Amino acid sequence: MGNFTIVTGFLLMNFSNTWELQVLHAVLFLLIYLLALIGNLLIFTLISLDRNLHTPMYFFLKNLSILDLCLVSVTVPKSIVNSLSNNCSISYLGCVLQLFLVILFAGSEISLLTVMSYDRYVAICQPLHYETIMIKRSCVSMAVASWFSGSVLGAMYSASTFSLPFCGSKEIYQFFCDVPSLLRISCSEKHIAVYVSITIGLGLGIFCCISIIISYGHIFSTVLKIPSRKGQSKAFSTSLPHLIVFVVFIITGGTAYFKPSLDSDSVKDLLLSVFYTVVPPTINPFIYSLRNKDMKNSLRKLITWKYSTEGLMKKSFP
Repeated sequence: MGNFTIVTGFLLMNFSNTWELQVLHAVLFLLIYLLALIGNLLIFTLISLDRNLHTPMYFFLKNLSILDLCLVSVTVPKSIVNSLSNNCSISYLGCVLQLFLVILFAGSEISLLTVMSYDRYVAICQPLHYETIMIKRSCVSMAVASWFSGSVLGAMYSASTFSLPFCGSKEIYQFFCDVPSLLRISCSEKHIAVYVSITIGLGLGIFCCISIIISYGHIFSTVLKIPSRKGQSKAFSTSLPHLIVFVVFIITGGTAYFKPSLDSDSVKDLLLSVFYTVVPPTINPFIYSLRNKDMKNSLRKLITWKYSTEGLMKKSFP
């Protein structure tokens, strides 16, 4: 029999071994998390309350906010607690769940961004057929398919990764449980099941990239034919944010998973992971709302309603 030990937990990597820097990391992550929390909850609330935003585009944006909120909540709070408590341990089941959820939400987000590009394609290139194509049932089906694809990927990645034996170091050179870092501490040299899962994920990513490139190729071609500068500006303002978010997400995530394996791990690996697990959920609300007139008007109405309600309450109960 091989000299295998039952692994009951792992140790996550800190950004620094210095206590002051650990506190600084915790404070920065807390600020980022609060920013992501407030931004995504605000978008979710505005779309839920404003009937003018009950359209396919904002329905998908609402789903994106939920995914972003869930994705950032899986990794960041745990990292903050670890830094403040100076305890980097995570249980075996906790690591399995964290990996499953990260892949679920990340995979679902890639699929949803692809669906959103199709929505923009129909709205700009086939506006006369938009209401017949993007009916409520179709939108719900596409959103469910996006969540389902992420769930399948999450189950495949976590099952294949944790089917491997871990008999050596328990230290994961990452601030959360991810596949590349877990493969490095596995004592098995056969990772066929994991590579099959990664290949399927790569296939999904390539399909999404091609779909988005085709959609935006048609979109930009149509937009450039619009004679009105105002019309072009409006079309670009609703399309470019989707493209920017997808490019940042897919490049950083792809680089983290498919870069050459190194013998030594560095802070660069940690920062790279931050860019695809923390940065997109934080900046998405601002990308989608800062230049969106509908969202700004909805926010103004919410603020006006709040102050008018407070005024009525004061008059009724002096």
